[in-house]
Amino acid sequence: MAIVEWNPGGAKLISLQLGVTDNLIVEASAKIDKLGIDCPLGWPIEFVEFVKNHSNLGSLDLAVDGGMDFRRRLSYRETDRIVRLKTGRWPLSVSTDRLGLTAMRAAGLLGRLQNSGIRIDRSGSGVVVEVYPGATLRLWGFETRGYRASAEIREKLLTDIQVSAPWLDFSEFSSLMIKSCDAFDAVIAALATRSACLGFYDPPTASQLAQARIEGWIALPNQPLEALILGSRT
Repeated sequence: MAIVEWNPGGAKLISLQLGVTDNLIVEASAKIDKLGIDCPLGWPIEFVEFVKNHSNLGSLDLAVDGGMDFRRRLSYRETDRIVRLKTGRWPLSVSTDRLGLTAMRAAGLLGRLQNSGIRIDRSGSGVVVEVYPGATLRLWGFETRGYRASAEIREKLLTDIQVSAPWLDFSEFSSLMIKSCDAFDAVIAALATRSACLGFYDPPTASQLAQARIEGWIALPNQPLEALILGSRT
């Protein structure tokens, strides 16, 4: 969990922790403007319907073809398809990858947040928003190949970010960001969350909104990194 404090002319990473509990996240959420979660906030509607129908043996649809197009529809959410269009890469599938285990935890966290009084809107219009650190970095023009697997690459990437945004103060936690890919991603997620908080992303259209409120919606930045401190579009 990364917490960034924003002030006119600068931003400082004031907290970065690994192994945080859901209760700690809920406690922190009472003191922040926007909470970004690097995890799908829901599953594809068609996948949910497929599993529900499949579990009812009496109504098993024997006409299911099981082909690639069919499986791809069940594997990816509408927001995943938008990410593919904008970045050229598919996100991990919450239906078919191990990411589903993380999404199960996120589902519990969303429930705890809602019970604490925070209105949950999976489309991102409320306090909580879904973010994607890797895609965020690529959209801001940074080379991300191998950064999660290599501390050396993370160190270079961190240097590149600080050169591009000297107003960002990571100094106290730089070593942890280099050591841990999860810590690194938490900080980038916080920056993506700032972008969403400022409205610098493309929200779901009117025709996508109902689906996004069920499946979740990734807030991809549509403004450069420097816009986060300017507070306006560049």
